[in-house]
Amino acid sequence: QVLVVESGGGLVQTGGSLRLSCTASGSLFSIDTMNWYRQAPGKQRELVATITSGGSTNYADSGKGRFTISRDNAKNTVYLQMNSLKPEDTAVYYCCARSTFFASWGQGTQVTVSS
Repeated sequence: QVLVVESGGGLVQTGGSLRLSCTASGSLFSIDTMNWYRQAPGKQRELVATITSGGSTNYADSGKGRFTISRDNAKNTVYLQMNSLKPEDTAVYYCCARSTFFASWGQGTQVTVSS
């Protein structure tokens, strides 16, 4: 079993930055990818960024050039650095640890970007 806990959301002005953190615990060896998703009001949850166990990264077009996903294995933590934030980035951001056999979701952290 894997548990993930997000932190770092908040209110920021357009053009500002935030760094989200996701700390995992449990059977960490079983994780294939760590992922950040987001869900805006009235919209479907969407994938924002992925980092594999080998360190490869992938981004949705909405975040390319502005968002960076990274990991600190010593702290069992994955980060999402978000720069040049826009009002349309406002959403609840979720961390998800995935393997072939499971997907473990965090409780989410609210990011609000004011115009």
